[in-house]
Amino acid sequence: MQTSVLERLDHAASVYTDKVIFKDPEGSITFGEFDKLTKSIGTYIAGLASAGDPIAVMSGRHIYTPACFLGAVRAGCFYAPMDGDMPKTRLNQILSVIKAPYMLVDEAHLEAAKELDFDGEIIVMEQIMDTPADEELLSARAATLTCTSPLYVIFTSGSTGKPKGVITSHLSLMTYIDSVSKVLDINDTDIMGNQSPLDYIAAVRDIYFPISKGASTFIIPKNEFAVPTALFGTLNREKITALCWSVAGVELPAKLGAFSESKPEYLKKLCFSGSVMPCKYLKIWQQNLPDVLYVNQYGPTEATASCTYYVVREQVDDDTVLPIGKPYDNYKITLLSDDNTLTPDGEIGQICVCGPILALGYYGNKEATDAAFIQNPLNPNYRELLYKTGDLGRWNEEGDLMFHGRMDRQIKHLGHRIELGEIEDTALKVDGVKSCCALYYKDKATLYLFYTGEATSKDIVLYFRANMPAFMVPRKLINLEAIPALPNGKTDMQALKAYFK
Repeated sequence: MQTSVLERLDHAASVYTDKVIFKDPEGSITFGEFDKLTKSIGTYIAGLASAGDPIAVMSGRHIYTPACFLGAVRAGCFYAPMDGDMPKTRLNQILSVIKAPYMLVDEAHLEAAKELDFDGEIIVMEQIMDTPADEELLSARAATLTCTSPLYVIFTSGSTGKPKGVITSHLSLMTYIDSVSKVLDINDTDIMGNQSPLDYIAAVRDIYFPISKGASTFIIPKNEFAVPTALFGTLNREKITALCWSVAGVELPAKLGAFSESKPEYLKKLCFSGSVMPCKYLKIWQQNLPDVLYVNQYGPTEATASCTYYVVREQVDDDTVLPIGKPYDNYKITLLSDDNTLTPDGEIGQICVCGPILALGYYGNKEATDAAFIQNPLNPNYRELLYKTGDLGRWNEEGDLMFHGRMDRQIKHLGHRIELGEIEDTALKVDGVKSCCALYYKDKATLYLFYTGEATSKDIVLYFRANMPAFMVPRKLINLEAIPALPNGKTDMQALKAYFK
């Protein structure tokens, strides 16, 4: 058994020394160069920090950022990635939780880092890249790691309150990567196309598939996702074979008509996660790329990114609802009822996850950790932690898990229980509605529907009245240019709640 991801990096660097591991529009770096850089950064950090220290990392969307992450790990530490484009308030919240003694930044983010409420020492990446590697020191630091040592702390989306730092161990990450790569058949012939921000949980696939499986990753410029011809041109120029994107990332090219101009000629594998896939857009991908492997993933950061998968073998229709499927290897899914008993077959219960892929908890937050990671109530005989996702699911007759929304998105309105996701699904069936989000203003018992597209509020209300009970018709309809989103692509609920009156 491997103790840490460093063993995987050592192996990959020896086998694929001259092969490109990461590439962006400005340049590329080989496995050998990457390995050398992580050792230079690791040596410098090890000369300052103690083994086991958290290292905050604020670096840009380029090939050197993963080296900053792994450099911190070489020093026997773990990293807490931060997106420098986030509001200063958010970054200060993260720093107040992680309390890192050192922050590693690139020169482009140095001035922004100096403006933060940070009492530790700022290390500039470009100034330490040529540090001579101290192999003896690095070996000593590697020896301090166990498979359950923290690898990174990724902070939750921040849609409510103070962010929580989810701690992932080396074991959890390696288990996840091996399980996903088995389903997707990721190998050393693959070139990944990175879409996710590098500080976000989904990016671990694009970083650790190369380290674990010898694949390469191209970091796609963020602005290309709004220009479909440029995006597909990049996928073809770089010969991208595999994409692990958010649903929003998959949806946008189809929505903007990218396939009328060209299509990704080299693509073989596409997995998507983060929200419910509108199948009218997946259908466009399938029609244009029928031989691609499509995989729907589900899972929280607390279970190392994704815990279930569904291989989409059927041709979908506009109204198809995809299952979220079966557990990956080394994941166990249990549905619990409100009283913590096993949910009967076919009924809806809370999705709970067990296995070596569970997070170590929330950094510096024992109360939240104890509330979310509990002893499995179905097992009185030995310690078995279980994570309660707050999501609702049901096993269908084929043994696949169906997603039924968030527990906190179930509301009680006019004496009726309503799933806000059902409001959204209905609205998306109205001609002229492109995207939407339903919210409930409890203080005034009002259902809000925020939407984009050419449909009028009258169109939507008439459709609801014809198809849904009266108590499910939104009372406040607000047409927006775009649904506000957080950096990870999820809807910014707090921004929408500013419309409450």
